[in-house]
Amino acid sequence: MSAPRIRTARPEDADACARVLTASITALCDADHHGDPAAIARWVANKTPEGVARMIAAGGIRVAELDGRIAAVGEIEKAEGKITLNYVDPARRGRGLSSALLAAMEAELARSGIRTARLTATATARDFYLKHGWQPAGPGRAGRWIVGYPMQKRLDP
Repeated sequence: MSAPRIRTARPEDADACARVLTASITALCDADHHGDPAAIARWVANKTPEGVARMIAAGGIRVAELDGRIAAVGEIEKAEGKITLNYVDPARRGRGLSSALLAAMEAELARSGIRTARLTATATARDFYLKHGWQPAGPGRAGRWIVGYPMQKRLDP
């Protein structure tokens, strides 16, 4: 297996990114949506190719490519010092793609002057982030469709 290539998403990536996001949420986030079709539908409502194209145009979407195909999708908000997405294709889970994407997004935030990064983890991803040095930054709180867990991490310059 080749190493993942991390890059900024391009407009032509919208379809592939939408597929990865929707598949990941649907198949891997059961601890959050509990298989409820209505909860899944609300969560993925903006993960259409058109919705993802708008996210790409805003400039924060990053992708991990494996063997020339988009296998994970992340998003950063540099001005806020936040990571807002990190999802992997369920068929490619367990290959270090989310970890590589997370490390690249953390490094990008650090290069932009962010010293403490923030994110809101899902129940599914909370242990993943803890394993990568993130710390709880408050109690879980109800979001738009799931409970989110605020986390933060001190970044090295």
